Order: sequence, then C-alpha cells, then structure tokens
Amino acid sequence: QVQLVESGGGLVQAGGSLRLSCAASGRTFSRHAMGWFRQAPGKEREFVATISWSGSSIFVAHSVTGRFTISRDNAKNTAYLQMNNLKPEDTAVYYCAADYDDGTGYKYTINDYHYWGQGTQVTVSS
Repeated sequence: QVQLVESGGGLVQAGGSLRLSCAASGRTFSRHAMGWFRQAPGKEREFVATISWSGSSIFVAHSVTGRFTISRDNAKNTAYLQMNNLKPEDTAVYYCAADYDDGTGYKYTINDYHYWGQGTQVTVSS
C-alpha cells in the first residue's frame, strides 16, 4: 500500500503561482511513478502530468505545457507540481496518484494508477 497526502492548494489570482506537494508513505516510493490529475466541477478527472520513478521521464498535458512542472524528491518521498501563470480554467481539485513503475511507458490515464490521494482544491480567480 502507498498512502498519498496532497497539500499546497488554495485561492490565487490569475497569473499567480502555487506549488502542490504529494507526500507518500508505505511501500517503496522511489519505485513508483507519480501522476497529477485534476477534476473541475461537472467534468471528468483529467491528466495533468506524470514522472517516472527515477525522474528521468516526464510527460505533461498540452493544456499546461510551459506553465506546470512536475518533479519529485525520492529522499523526501514527495512529488511536486509547480503551477505558474495560473488561469481560471485551472480551477479544480488536484489529485496525486502513484503506481509501480514497470518501465513500459508513460502513465497518463486514471486506470494506470492504483493509489490516490484525497485531493486539494485549487481556485484561480480572474
């Protein structure tokens, strides 16, 4: 089992920045790929970014490319999502997710992940 706890959400004005953190505990964090997803009211949960267990492979959704950066610190069992130049359409509950990284490719769908956090709200005002 891997337990995930997100933090860092909040209310920010358009153009501002936030950094989300995802603290992991349980099984070996360093062998797990990490992902960030988001879900806006009335919409389906969508992929934001993913990072391999080593940090060497990163894939970011087109909608946030150039604004959001995913990273991880395996020594701290923590993954991060740095969000810059936030827009009102980024408003959503943000979830981190984890799954064993078998090296077969990017994990960018909900079904790729077994472990999920409880989510953190990000609200961007115009």
